[in-house]
Amino acid sequence: MTDPSFSPDYTNLLSVLNNQRPKRLPLYEHHIDPPFISKALGEDINPAGLKGDDLVGYYKKVIGFWNNMTYDGFDFEAAICDILPGHGAILGGMAGPIQTRDDFNKYPWNEIPQIFKTTYIPHFEAIRKTLPQGMKAYGGCGYGIFEASQDLVGFEYLCVMQCMDPDLFRELFIKIGDLWVELWSWLIENYHDLFVFYRMGDDLGHKTSTMLEPDIIREHIFPQYKRVIDLVHSSGKKFLLHSCGCIFPLMDEIIGLGIDAKHSNEDQIAPFIAWIDKYSSRIGLFGGFDLNLIILNKPEEVYRNVLEMGTVYRAKANGYGLGSGNSIPGYIPVDGFMAMVEAAKEIRRH
Repeated sequence: MTDPSFSPDYTNLLSVLNNQRPKRLPLYEHHIDPPFISKALGEDINPAGLKGDDLVGYYKKVIGFWNNMTYDGFDFEAAICDILPGHGAILGGMAGPIQTRDDFNKYPWNEIPQIFKTTYIPHFEAIRKTLPQGMKAYGGCGYGIFEASQDLVGFEYLCVMQCMDPDLFRELFIKIGDLWVELWSWLIENYHDLFVFYRMGDDLGHKTSTMLEPDIIREHIFPQYKRVIDLVHSSGKKFLLHSCGCIFPLMDEIIGLGIDAKHSNEDQIAPFIAWIDKYSSRIGLFGGFDLNLIILNKPEEVYRNVLEMGTVYRAKANGYGLGSGNSIPGYIPVDGFMAMVEAAKEIRRH
């Protein structure tokens, strides 16, 4: 349902990145997937194969949906892993294209920047034509350093490489960092005006621990994070890290790398109030509501929970934006999602 009194204002999101209370509580999602928007609108919304005016029309519908739901920004990531030659191992069940030193040396690293530009320039240009006044995108280059290593090698095979060829393991992360810096630099140079802040998603953990040993993450992944974070800050923009899983053993160091905000939470790992108690004095926080709340409960129960706890989160945190703890895929009930949005509107009114 469209709210005629709403006008987007991306500075509300920026306030959270500055760890300040925004003028109006912003809604935030890591993604609202096209299948969900299709279900909500009652028409098929799919960017595959679209060009020119058709792609512009697609983004008018997508951005219009976010706007109608009273979001001050919308998610867009130019997904790097999706265009990597041999992509697919991150989905599981297969080895990636790099298993040996010879694979690493022969991999077409130098071709990737042009593939990336050719794939995503039409999307950036379509977004530029369709952003309404007061709204900007957030995101940037999609996927993170660790996720890229999984896509290029495969998680199980990556663990073997760590033990059997530690030099290749080390060089792989440096090479990924080099590629990320090149692609992020190009994006910042050409499409800086589209984004309110930049974001990297990199799922470092699962429900009980990190995916790799913390010392391995510190040695091989964090230095590459630092390169991207420093690049973003040098451009004058803020940086958000989205990372699923139990990463509490690393959070102080992640904050020390310079992140401005964090997203992703699951009640099985910790209640969202724990994130606020531990970290809201230092960084902005987004999310708060486990997907299971939206999936498993009646809309009136979702509304009541979001209204109650969202009010608490907003009062206790410095910078806070309300949303799900992860993203909105196609299987999420539309009425549950709408209940969350309506509760956020009610919190704003009070």
